[in-house]
Amino acid sequence: MSQAVADAVAVRYGRILLKISGEALLGQRAYGVDPEMCVFIAQQVREVHALGVQVAVVVGGGNIFRGLAASAKGMDRATGDYIGMLATVMNGLALQDALEKSGVPTRVMSAIAMNEVCEPYIRRRAVRHLEKGRVIILVAGTGNPYFTTDTAAALRAVEIGAEVLLKATKVDGVYDSDPVKNPKAVRHERLEYQQVLSDRLQVIDSTAVTLCMENALPIVVFDMNQPGHIKTAALGGRIGTVIDNGERDGR
Repeated sequence: MSQAVADAVAVRYGRILLKISGEALLGQRAYGVDPEMCVFIAQQVREVHALGVQVAVVVGGGNIFRGLAASAKGMDRATGDYIGMLATVMNGLALQDALEKSGVPTRVMSAIAMNEVCEPYIRRRAVRHLEKGRVIILVAGTGNPYFTTDTAAALRAVEIGAEVLLKATKVDGVYDSDPVKNPKAVRHERLEYQQVLSDRLQVIDSTAVTLCMENALPIVVFDMNQPGHIKTAALGGRIGTVIDNGERDGR
């Protein structure tokens, strides 16, 4: 049996939602989008897509604009959040370009109507794109201010029937303290939703965690900067930190 066939047989999740922060697109830059980083992400997504996994992506906009930070400096919070939503659209289009150049059919779907550059987000249409083998990139958050893109990712994952929420970060999981400040910090292999909430672990927005908990949607927090990690997570391999309801199923 070839490795490709073996991987296809071993796929754990048939439909995934991948949450990528806007900062992940910075690459080596201080601001904006690094085309090389987009290509790197596209190659990883292509690996998963080639296994027959249906992939949805939610991307943040922090590499361009952060509404909360602008609010802290005096800007109206809703206005700042809307600007941040527009930033996610720019990031989504950049990712779409990289994915399609790598041979992966992709659709960008926005929670805010802008028909000249992308499709409106309609749940049934999004599911149909996935069923036809297209990657969908979901942008503009929930379309409402005061909600993070983590919450948007959890909401969309539940809506489209994703089997797992993959939270791609710059660290290899959730630690009991900041691993940058504390070299003895211990990484959790598994956490329950309630522990993340009660300990106020900042790895993912509490609203997103609550939504996942209420719908029994597992979250995998992992380092996306290593090649093959998205594929490993989709295969259900031991990587990063799993956040779920505490039931052990052999992973």
